[in-house]
Amino acid sequence: MPLSSDQLAEIEAQRAQSHPTRRVVAAGMEDHLYTAHQVLDHGFVRVIDYMGDDAAICQAARVSYGKGTKSVQNDEGLIRYLMRHWHSTPFEMCEIKLHVKLPVFVARQWIRHRTANVNEYSARYSILDREFYIPAPDHVAAQSEVNNQGRGDALQGEEAARVLDILKADSARCYDNYESMINQDGQQGLARELARMNLPANIYTQWYWKVDLHNLFHFLRLRADPHAQYEIRVYADTMCKIVADWVPFAYKAFEDYRLGAVNLSAQMVDSLRRMLVGENVTQENSGMTAREWREFEAVIRKS
Repeated sequence: MPLSSDQLAEIEAQRAQSHPTRRVVAAGMEDHLYTAHQVLDHGFVRVIDYMGDDAAICQAARVSYGKGTKSVQNDEGLIRYLMRHWHSTPFEMCEIKLHVKLPVFVARQWIRHRTANVNEYSARYSILDREFYIPAPDHVAAQSEVNNQGRGDALQGEEAARVLDILKADSARCYDNYESMINQDGQQGLARELARMNLPANIYTQWYWKVDLHNLFHFLRLRADPHAQYEIRVYADTMCKIVADWVPFAYKAFEDYRLGAVNLSAQMVDSLRRMLVGENVTQENSGMTAREWREFEAVIRKS
């Protein structure tokens, strides 16, 4: 279970509270407050706090652009204009604070997004729980033959079973040794800050992660992409659902202009225009490398 009975009781107590406020609230986000959305086998994402909504984005934009927004008929239209033309600061007026439980190797990918405020569970002060990420059999895959940082087809039969047995056994053995080293019964016990170095990267950690909406969208554009590693993508997918309820106009614009859009180089745009007037364009006369041409074809030929 990702949450203990005590933690679940604490969440229910938090959700049972209600406080009068003059601040703007987003009804969709209020429904998510404190709720733990399970991810992977022991992980979760839950909203601790937030600030702003779609209207806050428009409010900030109208202060900045003044008369320039008078032709925009509604908030949704203004938000789509801002997203379409890469105006970022109005989206920075909204913030979200998340409590996330995730495997350490996922956290090391996640932390590369350096535009957030993070406070992580400390294994120097506290003892980590015996919880490890063990992938489901259909996610135990071979190395990709075309992508050095990706996976290919799922392992089958005895090989898949052997890999899962190794992962489970190694995780248990490392934690047994961790407990043995820090145990102070009949011995001094190794310092926690040293004992933690023997733990594997699939053990779970937790952190509070606070970020503004502009930088959250950047995170989601990369991590909710189909090419992202599955184990971080499922966190991004869960966060996408939360954000869609929080700022529906902004999220729809993000879907249309970022998540579901593609970037074309000058050569790609030129080739597309030539194709539209009937010219036979090939990789050789396009000005693109072979790899660029494959990527271009993947966009225009997609069924």
